[in-house]
Parts: sequence; structure tokens; C-alpha cells
Amino acid sequence: MFGDLFEEDFSFISNNHCGKGKKAKPRDSEPPAPRDSTNLSGIKNQGGTCYLNSLLQTLLFTPEFRGNALFSLGPEELGTLDDSSKPDAKVRIIPLQLQRLFAQLLLLDQQAASTTDLTESFGWNSHEEMRQHDVQELNRILFSALETSLVGTSGHDLINRLYHGIVVNQIVCKECKNISERQEDFLDLTVAVKGVAGLEEALWNMYVEEEYFENENLYQCGACDKLVEASKSAKLRKLPPFLTISLLRFNFDFEKCERYKETSCYTFPIQINLRAFCEQTEMDDSEYMYELFSVIIHKGGCYGGHYHVYIRDVDELGNWQLQEEEDRLIEDKALIDSENAEETENPLAVLTGILSEEESKQIPVDQLGQKLLEKNGVSWNKKYRKQYGALRKYLQNHPQIFQFSPDENKVGLKKKQKVPFKSDSQGQDLQSPPQKNDVQWNSEKKRAMLRDSSAGCHWFDLNDSKVQPIKEKDIEKQFQGKESAYMLFYRKSQLKRPPEARGNPRYQIPEHLLNEMNAANTELQKKRVECDSANNGIDLHLHLSSCYKFHNGALHPSLTWKESVVDLTIDRRKTLGDLRQSVFQMLESWEGDMILSIAKPLPAGLHLYQILDGDELTLDGIGLADGADIFVWNGKEVGGTKVMTGPDHEPVVVNVLRLEEYNEGGKGQHFTESQHVFSCSTKLDDLRRALAPSGGIILKNGLGLDKEAKNWEIFLEEDMKETVKSIGLIDGCSVLVLDSHDQSFVNVSSGNLTAFTYDISWLQVKNFCRMDDEEKHVKITATIETVMSDIKMKAIRELQLEEELANESCLRPVSGNGKLLSPVPEDYTVKEAELRMGSLLGLCHGKAPTSTQLFLYFIVGSDQNASPEMEIVVEETASVKECLNLMLEKSGLSGDNWHLRRLDWCYEAGEALSQE
Repeated sequence: MFGDLFEEDFSFISNNHCGKGKKAKPRDSEPPAPRDSTNLSGIKNQGGTCYLNSLLQTLLFTPEFRGNALFSLGPEELGTLDDSSKPDAKVRIIPLQLQRLFAQLLLLDQQAASTTDLTESFGWNSHEEMRQHDVQELNRILFSALETSLVGTSGHDLINRLYHGIVVNQIVCKECKNISERQEDFLDLTVAVKGVAGLEEALWNMYVEEEYFENENLYQCGACDKLVEASKSAKLRKLPPFLTISLLRFNFDFEKCERYKETSCYTFPIQINLRAFCEQTEMDDSEYMYELFSVIIHKGGCYGGHYHVYIRDVDELGNWQLQEEEDRLIEDKALIDSENAEETENPLAVLTGILSEEESKQIPVDQLGQKLLEKNGVSWNKKYRKQYGALRKYLQNHPQIFQFSPDENKVGLKKKQKVPFKSDSQGQDLQSPPQKNDVQWNSEKKRAMLRDSSAGCHWFDLNDSKVQPIKEKDIEKQFQGKESAYMLFYRKSQLKRPPEARGNPRYQIPEHLLNEMNAANTELQKKRVECDSANNGIDLHLHLSSCYKFHNGALHPSLTWKESVVDLTIDRRKTLGDLRQSVFQMLESWEGDMILSIAKPLPAGLHLYQILDGDELTLDGIGLADGADIFVWNGKEVGGTKVMTGPDHEPVVVNVLRLEEYNEGGKGQHFTESQHVFSCSTKLDDLRRALAPSGGIILKNGLGLDKEAKNWEIFLEEDMKETVKSIGLIDGCSVLVLDSHDQSFVNVSSGNLTAFTYDISWLQVKNFCRMDDEEKHVKITATIETVMSDIKMKAIRELQLEEELANESCLRPVSGNGKLLSPVPEDYTVKEAELRMGSLLGLCHGKAPTSTQLFLYFIVGSDQNASPEMEIVVEETASVKECLNLMLEKSGLSGDNWHLRRLDWCYEAGEALSQE
């Protein structure tokens, strides 16, 4: 079961360890999560290893096992993991890996540690890890393995020192009073659950009640040499420092011939006095008193389930705080903050203080606002505007202190101006703010008092990776039921911990492990900073107004794109004020007001939208996304030209068509094409005057360059008051301008184009029926009214394939990434199939679905990378079960344990579909 766990003579030493030369395991892209509010680390479940995790946590929170025993063994006795690859080195892998795991659980800032290296030292493979084992059995086997691996070291008797006890069984002859006794060693006691109310009753039955040999059941006395009456009893002769008790929850029903779990109520005390169960009873009570410190709990039945553990934090390493306690502390903190809240600083003192620290005599007003935000952590508008008005106005109201530049864009202190500390213009006292150090010290002192008031040995529920605080009374919930206590761990009450161990996870950990954990934490922190920066950093493209000009309805760079745009990476959690300050620092030569506007590249050019405002808001809060374009300008004009902003002034690129005067030899009507830009607020009457100044009519085609006559609509006279936006003209729409001599093509009464034809276009078809022709394409001429079956027959002939293939093939659109999409019904036209002219189709084996059929993709399992995507055609009326059977048949699978789940666009599986 445990591989080579018991091999002696160090044959259990594995070369697969965490030292040098070990092949690196693949790491996740993100570092592990840090510890939660409990400050305790859980253990990852490798798949069915919850029983191991529960036992390891119990051993970790046994301080005498962890510190006095395990950590006291140094490299001189155990060797080092780095030496395990050396042929002559004696390295004791199991205790070394256990030391390392305990150091990680105590010091490494991660939510859960891995036991992979430890289980590898056991000789487990991945299959072994996935098996569910019994924690009582594991406890004995692990102790045996540790004892074997520590032979020849000072820790050879580690297990015996802590867990070894002795039970003495005695038989007393009623005639000669001869006592026959037999000693039994134990590392744990196994007690009955069935028919017993609790632990104390079970111990009474075992070590107080006597069994009598009488009547027909007599005892053969060795001294009397005959059958006699006798009494049999058992007592605890030696008590260990730590008493492990296994509860016999699982029994066998001989009538039903099956195992079952005993779920009846079984009580056990937090403190227990074992005097009544011991052979020697004359010692002080302290020798018999034990305190519960760990309860391993089993949830489930006798054929499987889950283990977790309740643990008493003897050394107070964790931060115990239930939700109601946290709520109370939050209220207390709010009270402390309100009591020590500083008076609002006077703006005059703050502003003069900022300006007095500036080396330059004057700075831009906007920059002064940014520096105030940095100093106070809050903007002028949020803190002072309501009481004092706008910042510029406030500065102007104090001409005796502040001096503006001639253009009033910069401000500084008047010469020989000292910072006032008596009163401002409103007569308010300008007292220096309270000392923050005093406030902080008082607050910390109050918090320390709050912590001390709840100090003590508290309980935690350690459930694999999850750790949460519990109350002591929660243990009573594990007395009975499918989730109930399975193993109990008691420690002698007289065992006291030294003061230096309290709240100190570093206590007694060897120096080399401390150094290793410090280095690991540094690396973790570095990775978290990098990951945090990567996850929260956004790249912004800053467009500088000095590098742009406004013409033809939009902004265009006057230089190259690279010279006109500055890229800036910033944390999305920073404020707009931080962004503005960063831009100021990048553009040291900027003068005057700085306005930041959202920009968007459109087909016509760059267009500006809303102005970013609210310097105290975060970039994430204002919706600034990664890759956003920001235009930096004065908010009024660019290059002397006023710029209209917002969605109502978006520029629209319109494709303008005019009939060619003469088309010799051409088939269909030819056009001249040109592009024009109009604001979406432009009236149609203005658009008509711009495009047809000499008179004429204008027609709209919402399908872009598709020139079929029936898709053109005339703009009537009543439409002329509409705008480009309201009439539905968007980028890429076409308008046809007909002069007076061209108007014979138009039936003005119906508003439709009546006379000219359109250019014939084509579709591409690629052969997927034969792999040797994979790269062969043909162009098939078609119109939007061509039927798909005709296109297929033309493609088969052009590809020189057998015409019999027509009955066993279909046409499937090919996506931009090369994926074959659903087959197109053969009775559809190009227009009904919603195909664009020039689209690529694949000629594939298989029939296209009819109007009563569905074409479905499916994969086996939920991992799209592990299973190829397959296809199937079913009738719409087919049940889910019939569909499942067809899919199983196609994929070569069988069995009744399969079901269907709908996958969304990102291959996430939904709920199982009903078979019916």
C-alpha cells in the first residue's frame, strides 16, 4: 500500500527531492494565493489525500512533536536533500521532507502547501495518492516509517517518548490470589462506539469493569494447577504525554453481511481525568488530566468520504476571529478613527506649504492641484470646493499671497511670503494638525487591547486548503451523524509551553530552513508583485495635441503614428489624478490647462468623446480599459481649429457612387467611387448640397458596395431634415448620386431603382474531399440569388471530381481561423446563406442537413484540447438520449454512464441535459 515506505538500511532514499538537480515541475502562471485572515496554511488535496492532510496538521499543531522532537534533528544526523543524489551519502528523506513541509506550513506565505515531495519520499505514485485510505491505519504506518528512518539518530525514540503507553491485563485467582499479568504497548487506544454513550463509558468498560470466570467458564490457574474462579481486568500502567484515541465507527452487520458506519451520539470531553482507569492512582491529579487538542472528523459512509480536522491552536499561531468578532472590531476601529479624526486642514496653509517647497517660482495651476492630491490623498474638488469654491478662484481671492503669471496659467508665492499660521481670510485659526504618530500609537494600543481581550487557545477547522475559525462548542456537532469524530488527540494538561513560543511560528525551526523560507517568501512576494502588475497594469496610448491637426471632420497625426503617440503603463487602481500627474511628468514642457479626453480611432480618423473628470476616482472606476486611447489637449482647439467632441459629432465615412458616363464592352453598369466624411449630426439637405450642388437625387444602400437595384432607396424631400445618424448612415454605407440625366433609372413614385444591373461576383471553393488537393482553390461566379446546389456542381466540375460526389458532399463555410462551420442547406441562395461575395467554402464529405435536421458539434469529456471535435446530423425531433447514442456510436464508446452537456462559446460545460 505504501510502496517502499518500510524499507530499511536507507533503501527508501529517493533521488527525487527538492534539492539541486531536481527536474523542475511545471508551475502555474500565477503564484499561490497568500494566507487568509487566519494566518494559517492549509494543505492541498492531491486527490483523495484529505486523510493524510488531517493527520499532518495534527502533528504540526503538536508543538512537542514539531519543535522538541522533529526540528531538533539537524543536518549532521539527517543529512541534506542536496546530498541525496550522492551514492555514499546517508540521507533520511522522510524526516527531512516532513521538516520542510512543517516549515512551509509555519512560515511560507501561501494559502496551502503541497505534500507532493513528502508522498514521493513515501514511494507513492499518482495512483496511490488518488486512493482513499483510513486515517487510523495511516497514523500507525507513518509512525512506524518515522521510527525506521530515525534509527541511529537522537530521535530514534521520538514516537515512544511522546505516544507510547502501557496497558496491563491481570487475572486474579480467587483461591490462591495469584496474579497473572501481561503487558501491552500502545501508541493509540481503540475504543468501542456501538452501544456506548461516550468516551468515558467506553474507558470504564475497558479499564474499570472486571470480567469473571465462573460456573462453566473457569480459569486454569498455574499456581493451583486446576480450574478455578478468577477475575480479569485491564488498567493503564503508563500514560503517554499524548493520548491518541481511535473510535470504532465502522462495524460489520453479520445479518446483512455488509459494513456500516455507527452514527449514533458519542460524547467526549474537552478535559478528562484518567485516574479511575490507571493502575497507580496515588499521584497528583495533574498526572492524570488531559486536554483535547485535535479531532479528526470523517464525513461520509464506510465505503468513502472526506476527512477534515478541528485543532486547538496551543501556541496561538493563528489569528482567530469569527465573523461576529470581525464586525465588532470594525465598529471599534470606526470609533477609534472617529475619535482621532484630524481637523480639516486649512487650504491656505496646505497650498502655501506646497508652493514653498517648489524650486521653480511658479507651477501650472493643474499641477498644483495634483500635488495637493498627492499630499492629502484627496482632490480639491472633493475636500474644499463646496466650502471655498474652485481652486483657481480661491487663489485669485488671495492676491496678497499668490501671484499668477501674465497668462494666468501658472501660480506661485509672492516674494518674501511666509506661510501663515494664525488665520485665513475667513478668520479661522490655522493650527498645526495633531501629531499623527500620537494618533497611530493610540490606535495601535487600542487594537492591541482588543486582541488581548480575545487571547487564548482557540480552535480552527482545517479542511485541506481551507482554514476557518470555530468555537469550542462546535465540537459538539461532531458527536453524531454522518459527519462525526473519528480520532481524538489529547495532551497532558501539565505540558506547558514557554512564553517565547507563543505566537512565534519561527520558534525552534533550524536556521537553514528559516533561510530557505525567507528566500521563498521573497521570491513569492516578487512574483505576486509582478503578477499583480500584469493583472492590473493597463497600457494607455496618449495622443498629444501638438502632433495632430484637424481636417476632413477628424484628427489626423501631422507626424508618423510613432511620433504622435506616447505609450504609458499604469495600475488601473490608481486615480485619475495619478494619471494626470504621470502625464505632467512625461510632458515637462506642457503649459496651461491639461484636459484628458477619451479618443477612438474611426475610419475617418481620431475622434474625441467625454472628458475624464474626478481626480479622486480610480481608473478602473471610470471604466478606463487596457489599450484605451487618451487625447491630451487644452479642451478647446487643436492647431487653432475648434474640435467638436462626443457621439453626436462622430465622423462617418460614406462611399459615394456615381454612374460612369460610358462603359464600352463592359457587362453591367460601372461606377466611379469616392469617399467623403460627414459628421453624424449633418443634415441630409447639407449632405445633398455638398455632393450634388447642381441638383439631383441621392439614394442609400445599407449593404455597402452591393449594387443590386432593389437594395437602393431614394432619399425623399421629407428626409432632408433628418441627420446622417438618424437616417441610419454608418461607416461603409454607400450613397448613389444621380444627376438629372441619370434619373431615368429611378421610379421616383416608388422610391426604388428600376433599370440597371449589378456586377457579377464570385465565391471561393476549396477541396476537402481529397487531402492531395487540399491547397487547390477554384473561383465560382455567382450572384446573391445563385442556389448553393448549383455552386456545388460548378465546383465539382472545376475541381475535376467525379459528379457522383454531388450526392455525398456538401459546402461548408470556412472561418477566418480555418475552422469548418456548419454545412449550408443546398436549397438556400447565397443571400439566404448570409455569405459575403469572396467568401471561402469547403467542399466536404457528408450531406448537408435538411430543414428538419440539426448539425451538431460534440467532444468527449470537457477538455477541448484532449478530445477532437466531432460532428453529427440528427433530426430536430430526436430525443437527447437518441442523440447521445448516435454520438457514442460515432466515437466508438459504449456504456450507460455518459450524458450530454451544452457547451458555451468558451467550451464551459453547463448542466446535464435531460435524457428525455
